[in-house]
Parts: sequence; structure tokens; C-alpha cells
Amino acid sequence: MRVVLAEDSVLLREGLVWMLGAAGMQVVAAVADAEALLRAADEHRPDLVITDVRMPPGHSDEGLRAALVLRRRHQGLPIVVLSQYVEERYATQLLSTETSGIGYLLKDRVADVAEFVDALRRVASGGTALDPEVVAQLLIRRHSDPLDQLTRREYEVLALIAEGRSNTGIAEALTISEGAVGKHINNIFTKLGLPNAEGDHRRVLAVLRFLKIS
Repeated sequence: MRVVLAEDSVLLREGLVWMLGAAGMQVVAAVADAEALLRAADEHRPDLVITDVRMPPGHSDEGLRAALVLRRRHQGLPIVVLSQYVEERYATQLLSTETSGIGYLLKDRVADVAEFVDALRRVASGGTALDPEVVAQLLIRRHSDPLDQLTRREYEVLALIAEGRSNTGIAEALTISEGAVGKHINNIFTKLGLPNAEGDHRRVLAVLRFLKIS
């Protein structure tokens, strides 16, 4: 997997380069600002872009805006955005278009190397990876309407689906059977008035629609 990385912190950038290399990924460019990110992605056409939200020169949302530009230029380009904190506005901007191949993770997740690398691979293959804290914030803010019909357990299942978990992963996280997970998912779709999903990947898009992000 060929990766373009944008991170202005030298220590974090070099640490990510080493980590990704150890995981069998090739970092074809590691840059420190949004303009360099745009040039590198255009030049290398990577399999995955990883970028910080806040980048020079303004340290506001330059990295996010670059990610949105790249999604327009290169349709379907998988992108993982890293953020220091839960910034709901940024997450909503990123997820307001097509949501396949998109990740929004807090930098704290990098410490769990296996989980972080798994999220990167999931996004690169067209899936979605949302930080659990981001999902929680979105669910809290958008808890009205049909979501009020969900039970506590269904809410938990919904949040895990939005993180990109499989039925097996949800069952393990909640210590319930996969059969029970399937029943909860069917209940969620029924209560929210959604058509039958065509597969696991479509469930994530459906969850994002529940949250009125896309």
C-alpha cells in the first residue's frame, strides 16, 4: 500500500513513517503542510492519504480543506484525517460527501498500533473508520427524531457499526452472540425506516444517513 502522509509535527511524522513501514506500507511522501500534500498526492496517486486537520500556515483547518480538494480531484481516494480533539464541524464537513474510503481518528488512537493500522487498511479498501468519541458526539447531538426509538443496546450497536466494526467485532465488543447482533441491526433498520442494506459496507453509509451527515 502506497501512502502520502501530511503532519507538521516532525516527531509524529517520523514516528508514523516508521510505524507504517513496519506494517508493510510504503510512505511515498511525508510532508509538513497542506500545499505540499496536494502536490504529493497529485504526483504519486497513492492508495491512501493520511493528514492532520490543522496544518501550516494558519494551523486551523488547512489539512481538512486539502483532503476535501483531493476527494474532488481524485474520486474515491481513501483519506484518513487525524485530529487532536473531537471537532464535530470538521467531521461533518469530511463526511458530507461520499463516505466510502473515509476515516476520522483522534491522534490518541495512534498509540494502539494494531487498531490504528487496521483502521487504515479498512479505509484503504473502501470502508469507513470513525473514532468512537466522534461517533458518540454525533449521536448525542443528533439523538432526536427516529433515533429516540432505539434501545440503549441498539444505540451501542449503531455506534459500533459507524466505527466500521463487523458483526463479529460488535459481538466481541458487547459480549453478545452474532445472532443477537443481527437482530439488533434489523431492529435499527426497521425503526429508522431504512431499506434492506446490500452488505456490511452499506451499513456504515446507512448509519451516516441516520445521523444526517450525508
